[in-house]
Amino acid sequence: MFKAVRVSILLFILFFVAVSTWLTQARSTDWNNSLWIKIYPINADDSPESTRYIADLELRHFEGIETFLAREAERYGSTLDRPVRIELGLQVHEQPPELPAEPKLLSIMAWSLKMRWWAATVTDGQDDIEPDVRIFVRYHRPDFGVTLENSVGLQKGMVGIVNGYASRRHRGTNNVIIAHEFLHTLGATDKYSPLNGHPVGPDGIAEPDRKPLYPQRYAEIMGGRIALAEDDSEIPSSLKYAMIGALTAREINLTD
Repeated sequence: MFKAVRVSILLFILFFVAVSTWLTQARSTDWNNSLWIKIYPINADDSPESTRYIADLELRHFEGIETFLAREAERYGSTLDRPVRIELGLQVHEQPPELPAEPKLLSIMAWSLKMRWWAATVTDGQDDIEPDVRIFVRYHRPDFGVTLENSVGLQKGMVGIVNGYASRRHRGTNNVIIAHEFLHTLGATDKYSPLNGHPVGPDGIAEPDRKPLYPQRYAEIMGGRIALAEDDSEIPSSLKYAMIGALTAREINLTD
């Protein structure tokens, strides 16, 4: 009898979490109200350069993300003046859970749960009201030759981890990655090759009907790069050179 009660309680909790998650995800892409994105800086390498950069961060440094999303939403017919609202949170002094070295289904599921728990608990002290989306930006000293870890965005939990450089020169590209991972939290999928990082056409190319096709002028945001040739591409210097493609717009419910 006691075991049956425990199982019933557990099933009820799982059902409640599932329904709550579904409702949150549905509301996040109905585009009836502004989505609140909160950005939390993290010093990823404990360097003085990253420390100084984080100390000098201001909300205006992320305005390009709001501008980009407002422009693209309007292009797809949205009448919402401000589809997203950015807020800059306080620095977080704890690193997020590391991705498993050999990702498998169970290990990824366990990491996802740890990630969602970490994101909720590590911001408890500064979030009286929970934002819709939490994006943690791990800043690294911009040394030549340093390769950043992959950034990730989770639809379940609506959490993103972005790896960026602590440099004014990289501010625009950091915002490109933040916007990319934010759209992952809304259900957008990657549109680039995992083998070489180049955009995969036609959906990963901003202007698939352009003639000649290459070089492209813009990056499809989930393609991640401006396609200069079939085997050549570059990350845009800012969101001024990015677009939301038709498939991505459908995935996040901007268009039918």
